Amino acid sequence: MAYNASIIEKKWQENWDKDNYFEPKKDFSLKKKYILSMFPYPSGRIHMGHVRNYTIGDALARYYRKIGFNVLHPIGFDSFGMPAENAAIKHKIHPKKWTYDNIAYMQKELFSLGFSFSKKRILATSDPLYTKFEQEFFIKMFEKGLIYTKEANVNWCEHDQTVLANEQVEEGKCWRCGNEVIQKKMPGYYIKITSYANELLKDLEKLKDKWPNQVLTMQENWIGKSEGLEFTLFLDEESVKKVNKKDLQVFTTRADTIYGISYIALSVEHDIVKDLIKNSKLDAKIIDQIKIMQNQSPRERQSNEKEGYFLGIYALHPLTKEKIPIWVANFVLSDYGSGAVMAVPAHDERDFEFAKKYNLEFKEVISSKEKLPFAQKVGKLINSDKFNDLDCNEAREEIIKEFEKNNLGKRVINFKIRDWGVSRQRYWGTPIPMVKCNDCGLVCEKIENLPILLPEDVEITGEGNPLDRHLEWKNCSCPKCGKKATRESDTLDTFFESSWYYARFASDEDTWQNKVFDEKSVNYWLSVDEYIGGIEHAILHLLYARFFQKVLRDLGYLKNDEPFLKLLTQGMVLKDGFKMSKSKGNVVDPDEIIKKYGADTARLFILFAAPPAKELEWNDDALEGAYRFICKLYDRALNVESGNYILKHEELSKEEKYARLKVYEALKKSEEVYNKTYAFNTLIAACMEAINALNQCKNKALEQEAFYIILNILEPIIPHVCFELSDKLFKCRNFKKLEIKEEVFRKDSLVLIVSVNGKKRSEIEVLINTSQDEILNIAKKSVQKWIQDKVIVKEIYIKDKLVNLVIK
Repeated sequence: MAYNASIIEKKWQENWDKDNYFEPKKDFSLKKKYILSMFPYPSGRIHMGHVRNYTIGDALARYYRKIGFNVLHPIGFDSFGMPAENAAIKHKIHPKKWTYDNIAYMQKELFSLGFSFSKKRILATSDPLYTKFEQEFFIKMFEKGLIYTKEANVNWCEHDQTVLANEQVEEGKCWRCGNEVIQKKMPGYYIKITSYANELLKDLEKLKDKWPNQVLTMQENWIGKSEGLEFTLFLDEESVKKVNKKDLQVFTTRADTIYGISYIALSVEHDIVKDLIKNSKLDAKIIDQIKIMQNQSPRERQSNEKEGYFLGIYALHPLTKEKIPIWVANFVLSDYGSGAVMAVPAHDERDFEFAKKYNLEFKEVISSKEKLPFAQKVGKLINSDKFNDLDCNEAREEIIKEFEKNNLGKRVINFKIRDWGVSRQRYWGTPIPMVKCNDCGLVCEKIENLPILLPEDVEITGEGNPLDRHLEWKNCSCPKCGKKATRESDTLDTFFESSWYYARFASDEDTWQNKVFDEKSVNYWLSVDEYIGGIEHAILHLLYARFFQKVLRDLGYLKNDEPFLKLLTQGMVLKDGFKMSKSKGNVVDPDEIIKKYGADTARLFILFAAPPAKELEWNDDALEGAYRFICKLYDRALNVESGNYILKHEELSKEEKYARLKVYEALKKSEEVYNKTYAFNTLIAACMEAINALNQCKNKALEQEAFYIILNILEPIIPHVCFELSDKLFKCRNFKKLEIKEEVFRKDSLVLIVSVNGKKRSEIEVLINTSQDEILNIAKKSVQKWIQDKVIVKEIYIKDKLVNLVIK
């Protein structure tokens, strides 16, 4: 019988459905595994990146299910967002229809690959129930003071007509469309993620050795904790007259370099800069250049060459009272510290580059033989008055104490992370459940009125937010006083939706209609045991989800501190050296692969071509090779004879013992791979070696045992063909737990090195129980030509390793 993938795969997918094989059990006394892959955006078709992500997750889910764990392995769709609106404009179709048509098609694709996702817990973040509970979270967070409104400069994408979070700006461009991002002052809603900055940083320690170090480092750097000195700088008399401001606040992490200040650098948004521009106290050309910098995103400014302008004003050094020139500079962030930096070019590379460009003074205050700049954190202070000869670290502490004693400044802790702006000026998103009333101000919608759903009778033109123009939807009654009011027309950043979906999956689907989380269920399933997705989400989704877990914990919804215990970041799928994309013309359609070779071939290739964390280069020949291996496995297994054969290890031939050893080596490796390394490529290779070794054997009992084990090992990887063969050969659909038999690894013989005068001359193989005298005789015979006519003065035997004959 020839291997027919389409018939076998259809048969087993129907059987799994019929048996509810993929559904988690509601017996919370069982040991559990929650395996989750990052859910997809419903763009219309799955791509090979999806296939890789979900194949890895499915292999783990099937493995743990197979060995007796209660497994939750869900799938959903991150279904709100700008692409649906773009499609609505392009294809003249409603975003909702486009989204849910795509979801229906992608579901069929995913299940055609044999992925063992729960079918009872599928969700889309645009579903009304999901919206209802998300709006409830928003209201609870607002009432707790974790959400507030303010007018601020935001990252604005003209193309998508929406605000972007800092994390969504990539090299000055919109992460979605690639267009340039500009700065625009707008009102919006902000979440106080900064309130959890310290805990987010501290709890990274809990994830060490469980998350990739690269991700932990990226989050640590993004949160950016720094401890230092905040102090007041007073302006000189002439400067006070010029700006109507007598002082400014400065933050530094290097108080030990306070005597090395050469200039003060202000951000382009600093109040002093704004005042000078407003009152035309600067040259018109300089004002124009500063306005250009103001329109650049913070990330863009910092990536550009250092640039700035002298503002014609001076501050007085807090200790020496020397006059210090004040500049505006593009490298200073307005929302870090106070937007003012003390510049010490002799000991900071960034300050050095700026000072060198504008020919500013250098003041060395740490002794060093190195060339400028040198930013040592060790060394003795010089040119620093009474703090001379103190070590840097000691001086830092003493100078901070000096400032605090004289009420000149104080020790503070700053974080680089900023509050999360979640307002988006678009239609296809979760409506923000707030109402604006002339009498009551900003009011939360009543919980019992949720969900506030989007009106469907809108036209998406790409110009502004259609919710602003929909008066029937926008006009409402104030939830507090009942008078006429208007709804908030901004919708939520889609990262708000993807920050808690994992917890919704963990709730019993039978309770979904009535409450967001079923307490027993979420406490049993959470945290996620294994989370799989791309490293590109390191400081977007992964940081936001960690924050959400802590907020929902504090609101009483959940218990755990962290959402994801372990993280596996899979590499990209490349073709011809580039990431697969339509623009590159190098996309491989999973549907075509399934049609030609079957789902198991796609799965086998994906896991065999490269370790999960590495990039995978598409290879048509390797895909063909994966198909040939499955055909070979199928044909070879069908030659295994049925019957009740008894296997006696001691009666096996040398070749048969070797083949059995290879089978059990693969079994040992499977435990290591599924539980620790995820190096599926090495496991598949071990199974291939075992099958090749079995080709030399005709022992029926050995064949039965070997294929039972091999099919067991490969079932999570190529489930359809393994279920088919185990059903045909062993009349079983569920494997028993396999045990390692140590007899397989016990050697009947061993190989010894034979050397003459310390130089290797041969090797001999002897039975384990061979006596020393017999071993020496065999050894002498093996090196006869080197010892002939010689006198053996010493015979040395090192047990189980070597024989050395000393001759003269």
